[in-house]
Amino acid sequence: MKPKIIVILGATATGKSSLGLELAGAFKGEIINADSMQVYCFMDIGTAKCGIKERAQIRHHLIDIVNPDEQYTAGRFRSDAAAAAADINSRGRIPFVVGGTGLYIRALTEGLFQGPAGNPVIREELLAEARLYGREHLHRELAEVDPVSAEVIHPNNLRRVIRALEVYRIAKRPISALQKEHAMEDPPYNVLKIGLVKERAQLYADIDRRVEEMIQEGLVQETESLLKAGYDENNAAMGGLGYKESLAFIRGGETWAETIRLIKRNTRHYARRQITWFKKERSIKWFHPEEKADIIALVEGFLNDLK
Repeated sequence: MKPKIIVILGATATGKSSLGLELAGAFKGEIINADSMQVYCFMDIGTAKCGIKERAQIRHHLIDIVNPDEQYTAGRFRSDAAAAAADINSRGRIPFVVGGTGLYIRALTEGLFQGPAGNPVIREELLAEARLYGREHLHRELAEVDPVSAEVIHPNNLRRVIRALEVYRIAKRPISALQKEHAMEDPPYNVLKIGLVKERAQLYADIDRRVEEMIQEGLVQETESLLKAGYDENNAAMGGLGYKESLAFIRGGETWAETIRLIKRNTRHYARRQITWFKKERSIKWFHPEEKADIIALVEGFLNDLK
């Protein structure tokens, strides 16, 4: 039998972490983080990490494993998460993969298409275009040749935009089409995917409330500490939600009120992109966060099924 894993996914502020803690506690599980920002040390408030108390109650994996100046890829996540899942299974416990980074979840459960080898000449041409015309220009170019990838890759994620365009120029085909063709024929796990969804108005209100809480907890002060430690705009992690806007405020580029407005707006935009990504996956069982009894019954049935 294939080892079983349970994935809890959804947009930001839908309650994934609290549900993961509850289910892992009820079913002798451990949590594998699938949030691309929570892998970074020293970035706690802006990434909404579980507290030390919660992590002491339920063992967590892949949180605080790299510094903000290190690159952490979906390929590395797949390797690290697979090792964590094997370790959890070997001790007779259940891996709960919890997070909203769809690419990471797909990499673990379906495999990851690496694509053709990079071409330094093409990459430099694309970087030159970005410097000359801006990131939005490259993203518009991607939308023309690979609208599927453009829909899920943010214009600010220059590395991924360039990689998608690089693959298109090399292979003459969209990377999204190649990824679909190279999906695993025989996935390594028996997977249950539980998605959390809220009404849009409620989700946006919860996002705004979370941003206010992060500000009160010291998001800007955390960003200042990162700057003092030598991490700045040149580190990809510092482009994350909340940190990028806080940096602009610290540098004097935005007012306090505008900084808060931008964090809220950009987080709502990110949530929409997450929803768009997950809507394409048919295997997800969707629930409102308050439907816990139904979720628990589903997990119980999944774990008791001998297939």
